[in-house]
Amino acid sequence: MKTLVVVDMQNDFIDGALGTKEAVAILGKVKAKIADYRKKGLPVIFTRDTHEEDYMQTQEGENLPVPHCIRGTKGWEISDELLTEGALIIDKPTFGSKELAEHLAGVDGLSEVELIGLCTDICVISNAMLIKAFMPEVRVSVDSECCAGVTPVSHINALNSMKMCQIKVK
Repeated sequence: MKTLVVVDMQNDFIDGALGTKEAVAILGKVKAKIADYRKKGLPVIFTRDTHEEDYMQTQEGENLPVPHCIRGTKGWEISDELLTEGALIIDKPTFGSKELAEHLAGVDGLSEVELIGLCTDICVISNAMLIKAFMPEVRVSVDSECCAGVTPVSHINALNSMKMCQIKVK
C-alpha cells in the first residue's frame, strides 16, 4: 500500500509570512496529486508546522526571526484548496516529525511513502530522512514537481541529497 504525506502546505508557507512564488506555483499540482490518491482510496496524511506565541524565544525563532505558523492563526492553517474532511493531520513543533514516522511504521502492508509539499530543503527532506531511518525497507519517494524550497537552488540541493540517501526523486 502507498501513502501520501503532504508536508506543511500551510498558508504562511504558500503566500503568507514565508511564502514564495514557487510555493504558489505548485498548489495546483499538489491538489491534483491529493485528488489522485483519494480517488484510488489511498491514505493521505498532512503535517502542519506548529509554533506557539513564544516562537521568537525558541531556537528556531532566534535563527529564523519571522513569526509563522502560530497555532490558531490563518497562516497556520492548511490551504483550504487541499484539506479534505476527516484527513489525518499531524502537528509538528520542528522540521521533522517523529510522530509521523512512528505512525507510518505501525501501518501494516505499507510499501511506499510519497512526500510532497514545503519546504523541500527543510521539512520535506527532514521527514523523508526520518521515515527512511524508521523504515529502511519501505520505498520513500518525493515528487519534485509537487515540492518547492526556500530557493530554487536549495530545492535542487535537497533533492540531490535525498537521492544520495536512497530516496527516490520523481
